[in-house]
Amino acid sequence: MLAGVFERWVSRPAYRYPVLFGLDATAVLCGFYGAVLLRSGGSAMYPLTAHGHLVVPLLLVLRLGTVSVAGLHRWSFRMSGLSEAARLVAAMFGATCVFALTCRGLPASLIALEFFLTTSLMAGYRFAPRIAEGWYSEWHRRARSSTLRALIVGAGGTGDLLARDLLRSGDGKYYVVGFVDDDPAKIGMHVSGKPVLGVIADLPRLISEQRASTVLLAIPSLPAQQIRRILALCASCKASFKTIPASYARLDERMSAAMLHDLSPEDLLPRAPIAFDGEEIRALVRGRSALVTGAGGSIGGEISRQLAHHEVASLVMVDLNENEMYLLARRLQEMHPRLRLCTEVADIRDLARMRRLGSQYRPDLVFHAAAHKHVPLMEDAPEEAVKNNVFGTLNVALMAHESGADQLVVISTDKAVHPTSVMGATKRIAELVVRDLARRSDTRMTAVRFGNVLGSAGSVVPLFKQQIERGGPVTVTHPDCTRYFMTISEAVGLVLLAGLGGYGELCVLDMGEPIRIAEMAANLITMSGRIPGTEIPIVFTGLRPGEKLQEELLTEEEEETAQVRNRIAVARSPAPPEDLAKCLHSLQEFAEAGARSQLLRSLQLLVPTYRPTPGRPLAPEPRAPTPHANGAAVHGEHAAAPSATPLPGLA
Repeated sequence: MLAGVFERWVSRPAYRYPVLFGLDATAVLCGFYGAVLLRSGGSAMYPLTAHGHLVVPLLLVLRLGTVSVAGLHRWSFRMSGLSEAARLVAAMFGATCVFALTCRGLPASLIALEFFLTTSLMAGYRFAPRIAEGWYSEWHRRARSSTLRALIVGAGGTGDLLARDLLRSGDGKYYVVGFVDDDPAKIGMHVSGKPVLGVIADLPRLISEQRASTVLLAIPSLPAQQIRRILALCASCKASFKTIPASYARLDERMSAAMLHDLSPEDLLPRAPIAFDGEEIRALVRGRSALVTGAGGSIGGEISRQLAHHEVASLVMVDLNENEMYLLARRLQEMHPRLRLCTEVADIRDLARMRRLGSQYRPDLVFHAAAHKHVPLMEDAPEEAVKNNVFGTLNVALMAHESGADQLVVISTDKAVHPTSVMGATKRIAELVVRDLARRSDTRMTAVRFGNVLGSAGSVVPLFKQQIERGGPVTVTHPDCTRYFMTISEAVGLVLLAGLGGYGELCVLDMGEPIRIAEMAANLITMSGRIPGTEIPIVFTGLRPGEKLQEELLTEEEEETAQVRNRIAVARSPAPPEDLAKCLHSLQEFAEAGARSQLLRSLQLLVPTYRPTPGRPLAPEPRAPTPHANGAAVHGEHAAAPSATPLPGLA
């Protein structure tokens, strides 16, 4: 602030050059006569030369001329640093060499003293405003009650740049108390004037001793394992955590406190983030027409955003949730005014409606993201899961086939592998349906399996955050429960690249090692500045109906054929059963009738590895209508399910 005020004042054309040259001339005179006094012992003026009356004017001309040539009169009092100081010393040394050659009769000691004093005075008033500003900022920051005392993890280049920016920001909210680093050799060193207090293992002690409320992670591309280790160390400390994104850490001198962001669940993934080639994806979709079902949801919405970003020619968004789809469509139209965008409120279970959409728009690319995906809810409504996930998928696949689409990409889930839930079983059957139809179609059809998508509507992370904001407790099903996680950008990149790139009929992202849900819950609590188990309790509620302790990505048969390309596992699914059409007819009949016992048995026939939750009582089944003797419909427990509409496309 002080340096800025001074710089703004001297930056006026009427003041800047006269003031700076006047100060420099004063520094030259003070330096020269100070050197003379020191050389003579302070008792008398040292006799100069026979031409002594020319020495001072010559020195002034040399010094001020060098200042002008070196551009030192255009000094930045706020932003100057080591390079500017070196330029000042070099300029003054050059002028001293010329002065010494010109005035050979002067003692070398006098010339050396003058150089030292003049250079010190010129540097002193140039750097004084910045030094004073730094002292004032430190004092003001410490005096404010709202200031956050911060420890910086990482005493390297990134940490140095971050600390310098924090120290330079007079209105900043952080007061840096010191650094920690995993290199013990740095302990005791000072970085940007702040001490390296210890190694990372000392963080809990240092947070307590230094009364730090914030930990700033300033190590580029800090591995998730190291982040989890830091969070585990600090689990008993009330400190919040912020980090520098890896993309910003490469900007070097442009590093600033504004780039800090809160640690997010994405930072905890046990692998490096996967970035798909945007230009490769653009080449696959640019100029083509696309249709997205479930466009109002998390995944369908992000697919729509990415398609618009990669310059698809036209986009049809389909969903039964008209509100979310409408809001997203408005944002996309504002961002991409040239995009031909249409929204269609439609139910994928309505085959006639799907066929009309296909005939009307003739899409090149179809992305099927609409689904019922909440496991416990589908356990209570298995017939709805079957109608939507199985026959809705069949309808969309038939629409893509009959309208001549080039490619269909169906979103599946890791819960389809050895399913224990109705949702997983229905998604597995949806994969079979798509593969069966693909054998008779010119449309290329690909199923893409997801793990849990961080930030999506069905992810556990938003629920944990809500529970933490309310003060807890955070509910976890089982202490040993693990899940595979991926980010929304990774999920959509997988859909676009693997689904459209001709990788194969079944694609799964390499998501690294699964993450313990209880560990993630504890880390999220720690990241919020609370103490897990003390301030925010973690309560284990037991596995819900249909849930598994661990998920799998591929079946044993699929693993035998799996090949990894660009961290994408590509596999061949087992062939659908020969009586698929017959089984689907029965499944549809039981779903329409709400005959849940028969429906679950049909699911097991189609997916032999499906294991329903044992001992779970079924909800009362609705009474199926039975014809009376006089033709009127009556209801009875043992009535046969009504005959459903024959399934098209499956012979």
